[in-house]
Amino acid sequence: MLYFGKGSPDMCFSDDQLRDALYEALDAIGPKRKVMAIPPDVTRAHSQAGKLTRMVWEYYGEALTDILPALGTHVPVSREEQHELFGDIPDELFRVHKWRTDVVTLGEVPASYIEEVSEGKLSFPWPAQANKMLIEGGYDLILSLGQVVPHEVIGMANYNKNIFVGTGGAEGINKSHYLGAVYGMERIMGRAINPVRKVMNYAHREFASSLPLMFVHTVVAREKDGNLAVKGLYIGDDDTCFTDAADLSLKVNFTMVEEPLEKVVVYLDPKEFRSTWLGNKSIYRTRMAIADGGELIILAPGVKEFGEDPEIDRLIRHYGYVGTDRVIELVEQHEELKESLSAAAHLIHGSSEGRFTITYCPGNLTREEVEGVNFRYGNLEEMMQQYDIKSLKEGFQTLSNGERIYYIENPAVGLWAHRDRFTD
Repeated sequence: MLYFGKGSPDMCFSDDQLRDALYEALDAIGPKRKVMAIPPDVTRAHSQAGKLTRMVWEYYGEALTDILPALGTHVPVSREEQHELFGDIPDELFRVHKWRTDVVTLGEVPASYIEEVSEGKLSFPWPAQANKMLIEGGYDLILSLGQVVPHEVIGMANYNKNIFVGTGGAEGINKSHYLGAVYGMERIMGRAINPVRKVMNYAHREFASSLPLMFVHTVVAREKDGNLAVKGLYIGDDDTCFTDAADLSLKVNFTMVEEPLEKVVVYLDPKEFRSTWLGNKSIYRTRMAIADGGELIILAPGVKEFGEDPEIDRLIRHYGYVGTDRVIELVEQHEELKESLSAAAHLIHGSSEGRFTITYCPGNLTREEVEGVNFRYGNLEEMMQQYDIKSLKEGFQTLSNGERIYYIENPAVGLWAHRDRFTD
């Protein structure tokens, strides 16, 4: 049921309007004695879910007993980040999701279904996994909060992905990422229904229908003045709150460029992007807009590592971003990659497949490290002088030296494509 659903490209929710809408939905579902909230971590700060989580705490008081950020494979939220994102919510309410150990398997999607949705590319069973607290915690409401926005693994982020990946386990995360990568990232991004979503919908329907899940979805877009605005809010316990949000996200987060882009410059906010695991959104979200033979320049002052997880970081350094066909071969040849399919998927996602060049300009990685994973290296200080982010505006512009570029301030809030590479 959809308890609240409103949004349009012309809307802009104020904090008071968000609170009123959220409380209207919570009033409608009635009193609860024990509530868990599952918001995103700091890498999704622009979702406004931190603000909404504070509102949930203010509404439920002591009935909100646990807050479990949906880390997936990300590093735990630091105390500083926690306070920045969630404000004065008591520290003792927060839990850390340990994706390698703290999970239970609710059921298994059969290999035959994976083979069907992947068009024969893969055939393995998929475990529907979630943090054991969801199953054993005795909650009568589990609130999953987050943003619906184009996503490289599942087409559109959030809904049941927040459960099966955000609080999921190693095998489920690995296989879902690899399914999306092998099926084809450019066939998935911006599409609400795709093979990975079908698998999670199957698992949700068959194995998680008894969980007291409620979804709170925002749609956030950047305004012409550069500020972020909440364009939609959708709250419900079925897929309507997701599909309605996805429809709006495609309108406000998707940019169809008039021509293939020859040179794209992307800036990665150091507070949000500390690794290529996260920073490669600059590749994922722009790849369908970049011309054959084009160049992507990534200004990444906060990037200091490749993987958020030490083992995944090691695998990225060892194998590098080498393209789909080569990664598939490596998975067949090396057991360590076969056991870490999310890393393998990431290696596919981070490659341009030789179609355009990628120049990474990190604040805390050496030339040797960057070139070792098959990116070009750019000196950050020199590149920041050449591309002064304080003077750049979103979109096309011609610099004083006559160079024409397309600038993107934050790749996480959108998807860019040229019509030749994107079809509904």
